Amino acid sequence: PPQVQPFLPQWLAQPKLVQKSIKDNLVPIRDVPGIHPRLLKKLQMNGIESFFPVQAEVIPAVLRSASNGYLMGQGGYRPKDICVSAPTGSGKTLSFVIPIVQVLLDRVVCQVRALVVLPTKELAQQVSKVFNIYTDGTGLKVVLITGQKAFAKEQEMLVQKKVTGYCSLADIIVATPGRLTDHINQTPGFSLTQLRFLIIDEADRMIDDMHQNCLNQIVKAAFQVENDSGSNMLFQRMKPGPITAASSCYPQIPLQKLLFSATLTQDPEKLQQLDLFQPRLFTSVYSEKKTLGDGAETEQDTNKKYTLPEGLSQCYVPCDLNSKPLLLLHFMLKMKFTRVLCFTNSREASHRLFLLVQAFGGVTVAEFSSRLTPNERQRTMKEFEQGKIQLLISTDATARGIDIKRVNYVINYDAPQFIRTYIHRVGRTARAGEVGVAFSLVLRIQERRFLRMLNDAGIQDVKKQPVKGNSLKPLVQRYEEALCKLEKTVK
Repeated sequence: PPQVQPFLPQWLAQPKLVQKSIKDNLVPIRDVPGIHPRLLKKLQMNGIESFFPVQAEVIPAVLRSASNGYLMGQGGYRPKDICVSAPTGSGKTLSFVIPIVQVLLDRVVCQVRALVVLPTKELAQQVSKVFNIYTDGTGLKVVLITGQKAFAKEQEMLVQKKVTGYCSLADIIVATPGRLTDHINQTPGFSLTQLRFLIIDEADRMIDDMHQNCLNQIVKAAFQVENDSGSNMLFQRMKPGPITAASSCYPQIPLQKLLFSATLTQDPEKLQQLDLFQPRLFTSVYSEKKTLGDGAETEQDTNKKYTLPEGLSQCYVPCDLNSKPLLLLHFMLKMKFTRVLCFTNSREASHRLFLLVQAFGGVTVAEFSSRLTPNERQRTMKEFEQGKIQLLISTDATARGIDIKRVNYVINYDAPQFIRTYIHRVGRTARAGEVGVAFSLVLRIQERRFLRMLNDAGIQDVKKQPVKGNSLKPLVQRYEEALCKLEKTVK
């Protein structure tokens, strides 16, 4: 029977397409309309002369959506929510940082105006760093809450009690879900009733069940009625709905949601949960129509659900379980790979592989997993970026979305089980228009499933690269000695 195509709402079916190739489509920052001179100067001070395609489309769109002033416009105009689906390393962070800082520039009042929610501490740190660069000298305050400080300490960073009541110490909050929910529920005076922007980064992971509750709580807190002496009745927020005389007589602050992801779900039901208002989708994930000589068009790669960075080459190596560690050592020692990010499927596997490579010797190696404290992770990442560490062995949770500079190779030591995991892992290399290579070590029994998974996602250019057993032979004896050494240490 013919397959039933799921009905796609218009905004998903007809998105605004963003150029995929970064290098050929850079836009000089002065050519993007409406950016504040102060921010242009900051961008240049940070060595940014051009925007990537995603930034050049999304920044003006967010600025325009706020051009009616800060409150809801006449006739109840509400800004549309915005979703952005673009490959890893295509510059998503700057595309929300710049417009948000600009819209808030002249609004330094003590209220939380922008909230960015991210799935991991590292990502949150990374984003708050970028915000700090662009708010520096503006009077806007950015507060990072990820549970790295004691709860009471975070409370002190968020609110201050005055004679007249509580006041917020943050204009922009960057947070991870668990800790944020705790503050919504337990921090007196913490209020989101004046929130103007809610940014959900790595949105597909945030929509997953564990975080859905957090998103619901944020929205609930944003629409809560303030209960102090009626002074704020003026700004009571209405959920979007039919415009009535009552709803348009108060000036209101609209709440606008901005979603970003490399693998934004196309599932309308999931997006429904986010309760988006007249959303617009910007995407560089699309199939290109190729024109034939006689003017007829053929639809090529119709099933391209995801785009990968342009400079990425992908290969896979069929192997068996015992040869996996040898293959990794072969790549590092014989093929002289440098700046390699290697993924395993668990914390334990990461740690064990790290100890094994260390025992073998000859490779500067480190592990990158939730076993380490945030400070240790920060330090490890720095040393990797400086080239002091050649092999970084990591779990998915830790590296998701992280912008590690100059990764030459990604090695999937354990083949990923889900296409999203694959996309995010290999997207740690070939960022911002650079080149990179991804190798997947695939057990022979996994091979068919692995190839089918890639094929279903429209990823066809993965080359098979067998490594001959002979080339691994010279490593075997020393490897077995390392194994013995390891068994002793583990005991």
